[in-house]
Amino acid sequence: MSYWSDKVAVITGGSRGLGFAIASAFASAGARIVVAARDPDSLARCESELRAGGADVTTVVTDVTQAGQIERMVSHTVERYGRLDVLVNNVGHSMRGDIAATAPEVFEELMGVNFLATVRCTHAALPHLLAARGHLVNIGSLAAKIPAPHLGAYPATKFAVAGYTHQLRLELEPRGLHVLLVCPGPILHPQGSSRYDHMTAGLPDAARQPGGTRQLKPIPPAHVAKKILRYCQRRKPELVIPGKVRLLLAVAQLSPSLADKIIRR
Repeated sequence: MSYWSDKVAVITGGSRGLGFAIASAFASAGARIVVAARDPDSLARCESELRAGGADVTTVVTDVTQAGQIERMVSHTVERYGRLDVLVNNVGHSMRGDIAATAPEVFEELMGVNFLATVRCTHAALPHLLAARGHLVNIGSLAAKIPAPHLGAYPATKFAVAGYTHQLRLELEPRGLHVLLVCPGPILHPQGSSRYDHMTAGLPDAARQPGGTRQLKPIPPAHVAKKILRYCQRRKPELVIPGKVRLLLAVAQLSPSLADKIIRR
């Protein structure tokens, strides 16, 4: 029997992209899946595809910026399955922009989606996760470790996710909760760099690239999802993809100016 058999995993933003890949990976491993997202049509397609693969899945229309909808998502999960073993805080928005021209209101809006939604979902699910000695997975970004130029408010919001996740780990792992911070590089997207066209007028060409740099190749979502399951089962604290970036992170700690030169190239 799989480690994940009959465990219940909630994935926010799970109807497409990396979230859907994570939901598919948990389902394939035998977990029961709750997918939360805002768009009913995307959820319907997601549910149909997962069920066609034999998954036990339910979907909940949820805007994770709304506390009441988050509470409903958690309540629905526990009422349906009687437990909650895994929460994957996957919802997040990227952006591009000149940092000097990025207004405080933009920071506030993106912080609400990328950081405060993670806090609210975690807070609502924690009693159940602790009872199950389960897994909390927060999707950060390489930008949570070392930002690239012209990412606007995005790195600041993901740094907040990283700090929050570290604190959760320090305080709650002794109580049996596994906490995992996932920091992937750019995720392969059907639209490629074109999805940033409307944000990058007047910015260097590199800003249009995934991750805001030409140095990183986009990562297939399924690759990240498989690693998340493996790291959860081994109860590891942090997943950075690609692993080679860890060398740059070490350089940044020892010599920030040298790391800045490498990033700007």
